[in-house]
Amino acid sequence: MVRENQASWGLSIQAIHRLPYYLQYLRQLAQQGTETISAPAVAAHFQLSEIQVRKDFAAVSTNAGKPRSGFPVHGLIRDMEQFLGYGNMNEAVLVGAGSLGQALMCYGGFTDYGLEIIAAFDCDPAKIGTEIHGKHILPADKITDLCRRMKVPMGIITVPASQAQLICNALVEGGVRGIWNFAPVHLSAPEHVLVQNENMAASLALLSKHLFRDTGEE
Repeated sequence: MVRENQASWGLSIQAIHRLPYYLQYLRQLAQQGTETISAPAVAAHFQLSEIQVRKDFAAVSTNAGKPRSGFPVHGLIRDMEQFLGYGNMNEAVLVGAGSLGQALMCYGGFTDYGLEIIAAFDCDPAKIGTEIHGKHILPADKITDLCRRMKVPMGIITVPASQAQLICNALVEGGVRGIWNFAPVHLSAPEHVLVQNENMAASLALLSKHLFRDTGEE
């Protein structure tokens, strides 16, 4: 499995995680009519060092900043969108049409980031054959076949932890190369498949520890 702390794009995972935040900020500046932005201004906004910002920008953009005029905002936006692949719409299937899965299907902002959920799968007979937010709900035993036939590159897992590995296996067998996993469990996948975990339990644990540290109360 491709581990989350490794990167093969010339940038660290931490730097890649910063890019969408940079991009959102630059888009806001562009909407306000700002044409150039300095590295110190970006660094101050995100509480980063100027050197870090310049390194991140230089790794993804050919629009070098000038000492007095700064970086061209629209040029940075174009280069970051291209680097992140936002200009190429990637199709994905979602497995697990429960509350979380439905919330993801309902979210319209994914298209801004080059992602389109084209179908969902579930094992609940009451949901199979229906549509949720315009997405057809198909039986889970059709995952591999549909992904293989439609050459779907990405799968989103929103099933209970006990079912997640089986779903992962079915997606991989169908040719999926990227998995966005919301189940609170470690998944095993081949080296060529990237698994990105969104572990809400781990994030909550960090928040709880921070609150406990500040208050001294459990």
